[in-house]
Amino acid sequence: MKMYHPIMRFNTDERGARRESYHHGNLREALIESALRLIAENGPAGFSFAEVARAAGVSPAAPYRHFRDRNALVAEIARRGFERFADELDRAWAGGRPDPMTAIENCGKAYLAFARREPAAYSAMFDTGFPFEQEPALLLASERAFGVLRHAAEILCATPRMKPGFVRPPATMVALHIWAMSHGIAALFIGRTLAMRRKLPMTPEELLESGLLVYLQSLGLTNP
Repeated sequence: MKMYHPIMRFNTDERGARRESYHHGNLREALIESALRLIAENGPAGFSFAEVARAAGVSPAAPYRHFRDRNALVAEIARRGFERFADELDRAWAGGRPDPMTAIENCGKAYLAFARREPAAYSAMFDTGFPFEQEPALLLASERAFGVLRHAAEILCATPRMKPGFVRPPATMVALHIWAMSHGIAALFIGRTLAMRRKLPMTPEELLESGLLVYLQSLGLTNP
């Protein structure tokens, strides 16, 4: 007779293959994986803590060993997402190479790429349903990600390439505008909800590129 280890639980993924969802020592990761699947299906607010436990194949009380509540679980998913997001923005910025305007455009494209590749994490990051101030680690990670874009804007705004008659814009304002433009395009054209998507005569990246060009030139910033 085939025997299973008594502390293991198994379930089945969408391909029908049996998958180990929990054993002693990896409950935390199993809960995070289960929550990510639920977020992909229903959004960050579309499931309960008990549903996460059920999806992971454990008792309703088991998640409390690692997370105080459902919000803490979503916050951890969002925190990890922001950490990866910040790393990718930093790589895209590449120290301002080959020039600050091109590099900041690359940051915007990295923004869209992350939203497309990790929709569940991205949804958790920007639609938690609770203030980041309630989760200090999450707040710190989100500030780090925005900090990459703010630093890029500072370098861009400090360059001497300004059209005559223009006043140098505040870097934080520029960073916020670029963040908002990138996020808006991601939400409308790469978003998880099909109803939010719109057909475009161009790619989201091309739309962002043209939008950034118009915006930066309107501030008096020019290409090298």
